[in-house]
Amino acid sequence: MRTYGQYCPIPRAAEILGERWTPIIVRNMTAGCRTFGEISAGAPGLSRSLLTQRLHQLAAAGVVEVRPKDRGRGNVYELTDAGRDLWAVLDALGTWGERWLELRDEQTNPRFLLWAWSTSYLAHENLPDRRVVVRFDLTDQPPDRRRIWMLFDHGRAEVCLKSPGFDDDLVVEAAAATLARWHLGRLDWTTAVRAGSIRIAGPRPLARALPTWNHRHRGITAVGHAPA
Repeated sequence: MRTYGQYCPIPRAAEILGERWTPIIVRNMTAGCRTFGEISAGAPGLSRSLLTQRLHQLAAAGVVEVRPKDRGRGNVYELTDAGRDLWAVLDALGTWGERWLELRDEQTNPRFLLWAWSTSYLAHENLPDRRVVVRFDLTDQPPDRRRIWMLFDHGRAEVCLKSPGFDDDLVVEAAAATLARWHLGRLDWTTAVRAGSIRIAGPRPLARALPTWNHRHRGITAVGHAPA
């Protein structure tokens, strides 16, 4: 880990938190991710080798505790007290970014958006008591990344980059940037549907219910999680 060579606590802390991908890793762990795969799923674009390196650095800094899984191979990663204290820093960083930085199209990765929906923002209490498959056709993405599925199944949700093997119950057609603006509370779902920015094919009651499966549908930020 590189050092600024200064005793001031700001550069000393920045030596840890200022490393690329480190804030994302800590954010994902704050959201409840405990395994390598779970942390990786919320960080599209982060290579396995770099994630391994960052986790080792965080463990050496006393931010992350690593222990073997109780069953099977691999490790479990837990934030220490020092790691949990970083949430206040990330929360302040997110507040600043929301106030001062514009959202650019290249920042609207749909894999992350749907991952955030399926984890931090999943409204379990509103989910149907049956399996529902939703296919997202993302009009502003390259052809090989245009389709992503969400599988809602009895109180849980999963993001699938390939069809989960069941018929699609709903098909949502929209730009990833449009969905990101909705998820940030900058766009009303019903307004977007009426304007044609979001198009949904499938049973009308199911289509109307879909946005309520996300805590963001009323502009609610999940407790303890960053604006995302």
